Amino acid sequence: MKQRRSILSVFTLTLAVVLGAALLSDLGGKPTEAGNADFTGTGRVVIRDASMVLTMDPSLGEGPLGALADADVVLEGSKIKQVGKDLETGDARVVDGRGKIVLPGFVDLHNHLWQSLIRGCAADKELIGWLGKCVIPLYRAPVTDADAYAGTKLAAADVVSTGITTVTEWSHAFNTDFAKGGLRALGESKLRFLYSYNGTTDPALQNEIRRVKREVIDPNPLARLQIGTHPSTGNFPSVEASEKLARELGVSLNVHLLESKADLTAGQMDALRRANALHPGLMTNHVIQTTDADLDELAAAGVSVAHNPLSNMRLASGVIRLPEMKKRNMKVGLGLDGGTNDTSDMFNVMRAAVGLQRATTADPAVYPTTADVLRMATLGGAEALGMDKEIGSLTPGKRADLQVVDAQAVNFAPKVDWVNQLVFNTQPANVAWVFVDGRALKREGRVVGLDTAKVVADAQAAADRIKKLLPQ
Repeated sequence: MKQRRSILSVFTLTLAVVLGAALLSDLGGKPTEAGNADFTGTGRVVIRDASMVLTMDPSLGEGPLGALADADVVLEGSKIKQVGKDLETGDARVVDGRGKIVLPGFVDLHNHLWQSLIRGCAADKELIGWLGKCVIPLYRAPVTDADAYAGTKLAAADVVSTGITTVTEWSHAFNTDFAKGGLRALGESKLRFLYSYNGTTDPALQNEIRRVKREVIDPNPLARLQIGTHPSTGNFPSVEASEKLARELGVSLNVHLLESKADLTAGQMDALRRANALHPGLMTNHVIQTTDADLDELAAAGVSVAHNPLSNMRLASGVIRLPEMKKRNMKVGLGLDGGTNDTSDMFNVMRAAVGLQRATTADPAVYPTTADVLRMATLGGAEALGMDKEIGSLTPGKRADLQVVDAQAVNFAPKVDWVNQLVFNTQPANVAWVFVDGRALKREGRVVGLDTAKVVADAQAAADRIKKLLPQ
């Protein structure tokens, strides 16, 4: 009996020593994965010993992307507190950054999230044919708030998975209930978003847009409003009314411009001139079918451009003149463009933006380089939105919108040139963490709080309803 007690005592003492050593190791600040801690945008979080941090702020690190090796990123509540090596963080919750790359979240300048419900639609059509088959009929159809909610919910989860932290939703707003459904899903997503509400001359719709800004957008610190329109001389009254409403509300106008050859006969630039809409703050999407005079005028007006290369290729719209825009110091970022992209993969968008220019010029050094396109996807997008004082880089004091990429996956390793690999190798599955305003929306490779089966089932039901409303 005494021998048994002695053995038990030795076992108990050994177990206590092992557990105590483990506890002391953790208390000593050794990087550990976050475990069950909450990451809700309160308190302090440190991404410890990140193998690379691309701050997009040259004052914080090396080169134009402000690169740091083996560094920490500290979040305090909803903001970035510090970036540097061996930082004191007290009782911060720890994310292990070893073997990982930290960079700002992507800024998606142009999307139609509800169009997840029409993925793959009319893949053999150009813009006008695709619109006629997949979108225009829905203006006369009984689409509902539930349809918009289901499609937007699915797409919002998808964009989070690819490292996007800010999304610009150009909503077709087929009816006011449809708009409400999309807004509800966006609010629940906890993404930072801009909602571009399609305006008309209808006084009732204009009052609804005013209400949305007052009751939905303004109370949400993650939300901003824009007014959308389709500029043309035939649609000029709506263009003029939308510009006036945007000025009244102190928000930006957001337009599709010179996307396809069909737009060349629509008088788009003339409509914008007559509406006095060519000024800083105007967001233009696509801007492909341009002359030198067009680019000179747009550059002089200080307008911003959303480049959507995958959409432009799918619709055979042409190739944007990015090098000429760069020479004119135009603000250009990247966009997904919803159902004419079919994916939410910003890494694919970056690859396409680089590849299109190289393929059409036969020049591997043409703008944008991989470093250029990473900046376009982050700080460049923030600049285009006039939000670069808040987001787009890991500058202390900015909002804590960032992503953590696992560089040890089989599709990414080994380490050769991580800037190039971020563009050419990365897939959404490599994005381990995504933070918006300090809140983890993706954690250890999984979107937080998502019932995937329900989201997919609801989207399928909505897609089935939508399909019945479209030409067969």
